[in-house]
Amino acid sequence: MTMNVIKQSFALFLILLINQSCVSKGGNKESKNSDLAVKSVKEFVMGVDLSYVNQIEDFDGVYKEDGKAKDVYSIFKEHGANMVRLRIWNNPDWIYQVYGENSSLYSGFDDVKKSIRRAKAQGMAVNLDFHYSDTWADPGHQTVPKAWENITDINVLSDSVYQYTYSVLNELYKENLLPEMVQIGNETNCGLMHTDTNENFPKLSICDDNWTSLGKVLNAGIQAVRDIDAKTGKSTIVALHVADPKNLDFWYKGIINKAGVTGFDVAGFSYYPHWHTEVSFSDLPNVVKNLCADINKDVMILETAYPYTLEDVDSYTNIFGKESAIDGYPISVEGQRSFLIDLTQNMMDAGAKGVMYWEPAWISSNMKDLWGKGSGWDNATVFDSLGNLTNGIDYMSYDYKKNK
Repeated sequence: MTMNVIKQSFALFLILLINQSCVSKGGNKESKNSDLAVKSVKEFVMGVDLSYVNQIEDFDGVYKEDGKAKDVYSIFKEHGANMVRLRIWNNPDWIYQVYGENSSLYSGFDDVKKSIRRAKAQGMAVNLDFHYSDTWADPGHQTVPKAWENITDINVLSDSVYQYTYSVLNELYKENLLPEMVQIGNETNCGLMHTDTNENFPKLSICDDNWTSLGKVLNAGIQAVRDIDAKTGKSTIVALHVADPKNLDFWYKGIINKAGVTGFDVAGFSYYPHWHTEVSFSDLPNVVKNLCADINKDVMILETAYPYTLEDVDSYTNIFGKESAIDGYPISVEGQRSFLIDLTQNMMDAGAKGVMYWEPAWISSNMKDLWGKGSGWDNATVFDSLGNLTNGIDYMSYDYKKNK
């Protein structure tokens, strides 16, 4: 999710899917031992980003169903979620400014391990989202990790990205916690690590036409995943990620043809209809269908959300307000549910392979960050102001029409 806006058995999963798959028979190949050979039950990803949950629970947040406290991972699993998305920051020691030096470093490596264990205990797959930053990475903020900020050679930077990615995944492998999916970057519209850099830091912004340099770094991250696959016999799904469907055609064709990045499986994007207005809700399926055909990759919504109320229950100003409604979907639990059902059906019809909801459990609690205390998203979760599950979650278990 953009911090601009926020201020911001399994191991078996996903992409070899029936006739409406974006990838043709001549597309991405898999090895005989590929985990991708086994499909999810629904042959479609119903994903939820639960990166905030540990922090919320550490600071008095309680999740309930029918008025009774319940494990939130279990709630999502029982209502149809089959993948958990988790962000990882290189070294988020700025969190010490918020909670003091004895704090957990949320979205750091140890916190991520805890979350992966919880997801796998429920039989859900994991999408691990490498931000390649110590803090939020999004279209306007792609800050270099402090450990890398004095690098001046693109080869050194690429090796650093490779070594870091490989090390994280290798340590997870040792603990039987390998993710089924990995994102190389988060909302990388202009690229990676291009915000407030030192003068001699390698230039990675494609908005300044640095396609080749960005491609080298992305390929290093992808190679680390593939080398872990070779070591473990796994076949990890690799995704790239941009925000706003208006960027899909330009970005993915550029990243393939100009940057030389071809080893990924999923072209991912964020879709928040309030902010992403140049592609209408009704036109979105055609954009996705055309991208599938043009680049021969699977396409997936990696982030979306919709508000269910205008109520703000804490001092952390909500991001979504009354202007966030789009035609046909009032700001209500039913409006949220209907939007998500229609969006998901549209994506299935267009040949996309999943929809992930960004932070559906970021309820109000005593958690805080550098921008507020509580939640800036409490009116866009699938829980009410008391932490009780709402009917908004029903979109995950809805009886969708599957194309033959």
